[in-house]
Amino acid sequence: MQHQDPITITEAAVKRVEYLLAQRGKPSVGIRVGVKKGGCSGLSYTIEYADDVGKFDDVVETAGVKILIDPKAAMYLIGTEMDFVEEKLKSGFTFRNPNSKGQCGCGESFHV
Repeated sequence: MQHQDPITITEAAVKRVEYLLAQRGKPSVGIRVGVKKGGCSGLSYTIEYADDVGKFDDVVETAGVKILIDPKAAMYLIGTEMDFVEEKLKSGFTFRNPNSKGQCGCGESFHV
């Protein structure tokens, strides 16, 4: 049975992560994606720089960029696609999550 990464990362997201890591000014292993309670719909995504790989982190590597998945978030993120969208009025990472039963109007939080 082939191992499937919990999330996939689009080329746009890879390029944005590369840019952010280059701008940070100190070495990073990659970025860590997680979820926390909060937002209008119950859960919201978190993204932070990762200085090291946690013992239970899932590591997804795409085009040399490492995305670490917080072990507490893995079950909420399985099958999710991480993208980076730049629009006229806003830009940021977006998550297309098949586990989400709904999300708030601003797209910042979701529920499962």
